[in-house]
Amino acid sequence: MTTSSLAGGASATSTPARTLGSRDYKTLALSALGGTLEFYDFVIYVFFATVLGGLFFPVDMPDWLRQLQTFGIFAAGYLARPLGGIVIAHFGDLLGRKRMFTLSIFLMAAPTLVIGLLPTYASIGVAAPLLLLAMRVLQGAAIGGEMPGAWVFVAEHVPARRYGFGIGTLTSGITGGILLGSLVAVAINSRYTPDEVSDFAWRIPFILGGVFGLVSVYLRRFLHETPVFQELADRRSVARELPLKTILREHRAASLYVGLLTWVLSAAIVVVVLYTPTYLQKVHHVPATLALEANAVATLMLTLGCIAVGWASDRIGTRAVMLVGWAGLLVTSYLFYTGLPGTPASLVWHYGLVGLFVGTIATVPIAGVRAFPAPVRFTGLSFAYNMSYAIFGGLTPVILTLWLQHDPMAPAHYVAALAVLGFVLGLLPLGARGHAMRPAAGGATMAR
Repeated sequence: MTTSSLAGGASATSTPARTLGSRDYKTLALSALGGTLEFYDFVIYVFFATVLGGLFFPVDMPDWLRQLQTFGIFAAGYLARPLGGIVIAHFGDLLGRKRMFTLSIFLMAAPTLVIGLLPTYASIGVAAPLLLLAMRVLQGAAIGGEMPGAWVFVAEHVPARRYGFGIGTLTSGITGGILLGSLVAVAINSRYTPDEVSDFAWRIPFILGGVFGLVSVYLRRFLHETPVFQELADRRSVARELPLKTILREHRAASLYVGLLTWVLSAAIVVVVLYTPTYLQKVHHVPATLALEANAVATLMLTLGCIAVGWASDRIGTRAVMLVGWAGLLVTSYLFYTGLPGTPASLVWHYGLVGLFVGTIATVPIAGVRAFPAPVRFTGLSFAYNMSYAIFGGLTPVILTLWLQHDPMAPAHYVAALAVLGFVLGLLPLGARGHAMRPAAGGATMAR
């Protein structure tokens, strides 16, 4: 076993320590920008869920059923993630990270643009929600490859001593897509009346997302293949069998660990960030503009929190950050949800505080990437992450919609329970142990 004080890094005797250089910053910037735009494309749907429900389903449908079906289509995007993620990751382990990293964002941008141009139920009847469903499935397949691919791509590029900071920064860029979606939703709802939003303005964010996504496809041409994959190819150490077969045979424990961590991540993102704006409007009758403004503050704090978590992970260890972060999420989630609706100031303040602790999600890829060896890393992370997100992330909005019929505190209980799970997972060995990033190091490496 090779030991190191740097999680997931190469052995100190095999490669000299280095700091972030200009090429590393370029990789981080282009990767984060692409992740921002792609995740914006994926989540903008939820910020206009109420409007889309009224446009793509019959007007005489009960409101709760319309909302359930609207979030059902949202869930379909998550359910499609495993297939897209496994296929893209398979070729990422065989043909290279860069090619699949570029393909995934194209597969996201095109359906987003189409959604912005779709006719509604009033125009083509039941074909409208079916077409919307088809586009969400394509988006889900794309995001299934993008998220693990981005984390692996950056993790294999950055210096070992900045491993956590690199992944945390990338994760902040990805969550920045949620912030961008929130800000666009605020702008649309502030600039246009509700009737104008339902008439035409809802299309603007989707069309913008599609166009900017295609621009990001072009920008990713300037990225370079990861040095880790190049080493594997030079040594002919690229997986010789179906990578998923290796994962299921040799890395079941790591897959289960990453899957459970992803469940915690999905609770934090789907409930606190994506579902809560609609929850505030439907359950607590908070005006749409105020709900979205508070969400924008929470998402900004989440974005900053991811960077702080990555920085702290390099200095005090991933395990310590997980324990503090998930315990903080447990406390602040109850503080937020029990205080609703409160005053506008308290709503924004408490939402921002819980958003900061949602930034603990950056520990999931920090621990998850190093849980698998280089030859099957992309496939292992993609399989575990996407299977878990498909089950838990996709069904969570549907479960909460039904649960809320009986308990208005359902979101708080759900997030708190998963925060406890995250705390427990932080105590397990895989929270502080993983494979070296570079294949030369072999074995495992210790973290704090």
